[in-house]
Amino acid sequence: MKIGDTHHHRYLFTQQQVQVFATLTGDDNPLHIDAEFAATTPFKRPIMHGMLSASVFAKVFGRDFGGSGGVHLSQMLEFVRPMYPDVEYEARFECKAIDTKRHTAEITCTVIDPATNKTTLRGVGLVFHKDMFS
Repeated sequence: MKIGDTHHHRYLFTQQQVQVFATLTGDDNPLHIDAEFAATTPFKRPIMHGMLSASVFAKVFGRDFGGSGGVHLSQMLEFVRPMYPDVEYEARFECKAIDTKRHTAEITCTVIDPATNKTTLRGVGLVFHKDMFS
């Protein structure tokens, strides 16, 4: 990987996966799992947990962008717009900086709703890879 390299990853989470995430984390906020409750909110339907929507970053950093073996060291996140279950999103990544001594790369992460081309989530991650960035 080098500065300027990019990677795109399309994904979605189903309402059933949102329910599993709620069970695993204990975050059973009705905004995520109760359609009747969510209908009374400005969102009008259940939204995904923010951390579930960003969890795909770990997969991309650990396996896809830079090859297998990457370790996600840190992540700054900004939740810009709600994300909904059963909607496909596109995560876009770009390598912005590399520290060859520490074998780390700073990677921007932006999630786009392809239907509207609007950003839903953005941030910057730090990834370690023992075999890269040297």
